[in-house]
Amino acid sequence: MEISTDIRGIRAPAMTTRMMEAMWPAEAAGFLTTSPLLRRIGRGDGHPVLILPGFTTSDLSTRQLRGVLRANGYRAHGWLLGRNIGPTDRIITGVRERIEELVERHGRPITLIGWSLGGIFARAMARERPDLVRQVIVLVSPFRITEYDRSSLDGIYERLAHRHDGDLELRELREQERPPLDVPSTSIYTRTDGMVAWQLCIDEVGPQSENIEIYSSHIGVVLNPSAIYAVLDRLRQPEGEWRPFQPPFALRPWYPHPATWHELRAAA
Repeated sequence: MEISTDIRGIRAPAMTTRMMEAMWPAEAAGFLTTSPLLRRIGRGDGHPVLILPGFTTSDLSTRQLRGVLRANGYRAHGWLLGRNIGPTDRIITGVRERIEELVERHGRPITLIGWSLGGIFARAMARERPDLVRQVIVLVSPFRITEYDRSSLDGIYERLAHRHDGDLELRELREQERPPLDVPSTSIYTRTDGMVAWQLCIDEVGPQSENIEIYSSHIGVVLNPSAIYAVLDRLRQPEGEWRPFQPPFALRPWYPHPATWHELRAAA
């Protein structure tokens, strides 16, 4: 499952890595087994959370995750924009309006959780309106992708490109050329991602930014117990008191030591 770490152009995951996506039924079974425990992790502070779905998925795909967050006391919401087909004007405008609506309704900043392409949108919105965003958590999101990089979803994405807003083309965001976000950010990634190269999901570690590595597929991450536990841990932090993730001793085997963007650049 070797993937190039050449920062100038990262290849799509190899076929052997793509086959790891077949593990998602096991992740779904793990979710069913651990859901009663995940729903009782601890009462949250009730702040609003908006979950942005991955490429070609919709709110239906994040329903179980929203249910766990609500059971823990958070006001978890879907984006109400149907299927995520990329950066169309309707979707980008809709995400902006949804964030503004929820912040106004709840009277406090919102946490944005983005899965894959949804994570790219979440980070873009946090850059645009940091005053409305409490923190950003992204799941297997290739926010560092450029025009030189490839993913297993390129063919589908290109077929939908005629519907995208050219000014919002994702490969032009060039996260590696941008400063850190002004809000706390967490990137949860897996080296067994069969859809996007995991290196594209790595943030630079800083005073309020981190990476969390888990064992997961790309498709099944929203049902993966390790991912959900990490999300709940991040949500539990009091506003303005962000600290890096430290799993309990008993759970440490499920969270390998994460990579950093600096390490990847040094190895390239």
